[in-house]
Amino acid sequence: MKGSTLQRLQDRVAVITGGGSGIGKASAVRLAAEGAHVVVVDVDATTGKAVADAVSGEFAQVDITNEDGIRGLFDDVVERHGRLDIVFNNAGISPPDDDSILTTGIDAWRRVQEVNLTSVFLGCKYAIPHMQRQGKGSIINTASFVAVMGAATSQISYTASKGGVLAMSRELGVQFAREGIRVNALCPGPVNTPLLQELFAKDPERAARRLVHIPLGRFAEPEEIAAAVAFLASDDSSFITASQFLVDGGLTGAYVTPL
Repeated sequence: MKGSTLQRLQDRVAVITGGGSGIGKASAVRLAAEGAHVVVVDVDATTGKAVADAVSGEFAQVDITNEDGIRGLFDDVVERHGRLDIVFNNAGISPPDDDSILTTGIDAWRRVQEVNLTSVFLGCKYAIPHMQRQGKGSIINTASFVAVMGAATSQISYTASKGGVLAMSRELGVQFAREGIRVNALCPGPVNTPLLQELFAKDPERAARRLVHIPLGRFAEPEEIAAAVAFLASDDSSFITASQFLVDGGLTGAYVTPL
């Protein structure tokens, strides 16, 4: 975190799923820079461990769709550290076989729902009891701008899963508010990740079609999304819960964008 001396998360314990790359990696770096002890969760041991080592944190190789694995993850973190302050349910997939509803098969639909929505359900289900015992905690779930607006270039299961994350986060935020547990849905716009770069390098017209809708005229950097994660994790957002927290460059607020 360039030039910052913020230590809003000093000594707090944070768990980040999908922490080995993209938004998860940037968030691990940012939360650690603000003083948190970060547990990086990823299915890829190579990238996940590299991020954990870089932030002097821990790595846990866990299948986030496995109920026993998620339950054990949080139990183990609390057993070793005595607390669970921040959970960033961030892991997700967007495979090429998730496309128009007319062409997406049921197996592709179910796989995306399991990773993008069921994993968030499990992450919340097994994190919340630990937070109840300590009387506080912040859960941040990665939804998307597609949870609040439609696209003609559909990824039908992805879109539906992110809508589910948004609705579930809102409900949990309301349900547990008076127990000191905040739950928010982070809704990023398109983010400049290696996957996006590769996709749009192959098809510049596809990139241009999307960029024209963003008032700021560019995609987000992972670090900009991580800054929002750090804010939602910290006491600076102490009166924010059950929200759809949009970090989208003005995308969802736009009808006509600047030339």
